[in-house]
Amino acid sequence: MKNIAPAISIPTGLGDRKPRNQSVLDWVHSVELLTGPENIFWCDGSDRERDFLTDQAVKQNVLIKLNEQKLPRSYLHRSNPNDVARVEQFTFICTPTKQEAGPTNNWSDPAETYSKLHQLLKGAMRGRTMFVIPYVMGPPASPLAKIGFEITDSIYVVLSMRIMTRMGEIALERLGDNPGPWVYAPHGSAGQSGSSARASGCGA
Repeated sequence: MKNIAPAISIPTGLGDRKPRNQSVLDWVHSVELLTGPENIFWCDGSDRERDFLTDQAVKQNVLIKLNEQKLPRSYLHRSNPNDVARVEQFTFICTPTKQEAGPTNNWSDPAETYSKLHQLLKGAMRGRTMFVIPYVMGPPASPLAKIGFEITDSIYVVLSMRIMTRMGEIALERLGDNPGPWVYAPHGSAGQSGSSARASGCGA
């Protein structure tokens, strides 16, 4: 089976910005043991990182560079038709009781769901790079802002998180040594089908 997200060679000075937060380090290590990646890239949100990962995405045909004169710094990404956003029938709220999920959401038993997801993610990143993405949702200074860490083997996801969130150092600085709470989300690309698995929760 073709590896749709092959490991990248990480240059010196990139991908090595680990947080000092022990709860984050412990969680990342647990996902590493589960998924078995070839290497780990710790995202910092820098422009150098963006340029490097964009170049890698073009080389892997994840992105197609458009005409620089007509559309400078623009790229095309074609999603697999089997994997477009979070499809409602495959999105589940895993609360202790079905009533807590609300009348308009799909509910699934937490223990059963996490067991299934662990099986899907077991060894899923062999031969791939595991990206760790720290981010802030909302204005960093707001008391309502949420800090999160996403793990993925998809360069496209990393580049998309740069657009959707305040990503990198700013999240590490805000979290500091605080054990929580913070949102965690492991994500793994699948095989030839192009589908993926993602779970999220709240750490410590």
